Parts: sequence; structure tokens; C-alpha cells
Amino acid sequence: MDRNKNEMSDRRIRVLIAKPGMDGHDRGAKVVARALRDAGMEVIYTGLRQTAEMIVNAAVQEDVDAIGLSVLSGAHMHYFRDVMALLREKDAGDIIVFGGGIIPDQDLPKLKELGVGKVFTPGANTGDAASYLQEAVTERWRAQGEG
Repeated sequence: MDRNKNEMSDRRIRVLIAKPGMDGHDRGAKVVARALRDAGMEVIYTGLRQTAEMIVNAAVQEDVDAIGLSVLSGAHMHYFRDVMALLREKDAGDIIVFGGGIIPDQDLPKLKELGVGKVFTPGANTGDAASYLQEAVTERWRAQGEG
């Protein structure tokens, strides 16, 4: 039992940060990526102008625990919906999806219904994102019998 605890605590959380669509502003995504790295996570940043297919394929290929989408364009419902559907299609629906950006409060319940774990809007503390991922991924690992 202690051995499993030690293995879990030694394992690094793997997170993919992506900027879907034509939005060319990635400062926030880079700030979050840096904060998650500083919190000890392994972060893969896909860069700008990613399609949902590119994001999901990279997530599966990189065997990530979580995907963070940064959306400032107003197309958040479209991108989150597509990413969630593609993850299910690829039997990767257990990957945690979270997000950030300019997302109206009235859309937050809809995103939760899609299965999006948490959304961080402007002014959110990057430490809160790191804490959320540490808790959510640890729970995911336990559910998979990895912890």
C-alpha cells in the first residue's frame, strides 16, 4: 500500500494546453502553462490555431491526464463540445478537460453538463488551477486503480 502511494506521488501530472481556433492571443495560455510547470507538472503546449482533432490526437498520443483549452474568441461552446465528443470517440473520455478565457457566466453550467471539469476566467489565480488539477488527477488515478 505504501509503495503505491510513493509511486503515485512520484508520478508527474501531464497536461496539454491548447489554443483552439483562429484566436491568436496566447499570453494567458502561456502563463497557465508556466504556472503548472512551476507546480511540478509536465506541460505540453500545442501552440496557436489548433483544431479539436489536433488537440485530441495530441492528448491521446502524449498520454496526458488533462487538457486545458484557452478560448478568447467566443467559440468556447463549439470547441469544448467537439473536444469532449472526440475524446469519447477515442475512448479517452477519462481525460480531464478544463478551460479558461473569456467565457460568460451563463455558459458555465452548459460546459459542466458537457463534462468540462472547471473553467478559470480572467483574474483567476494560477495556483487555483494547479490545485484543481492536482486534486482532479489524483482522483482520476485512484479511479483507474493507479493510486
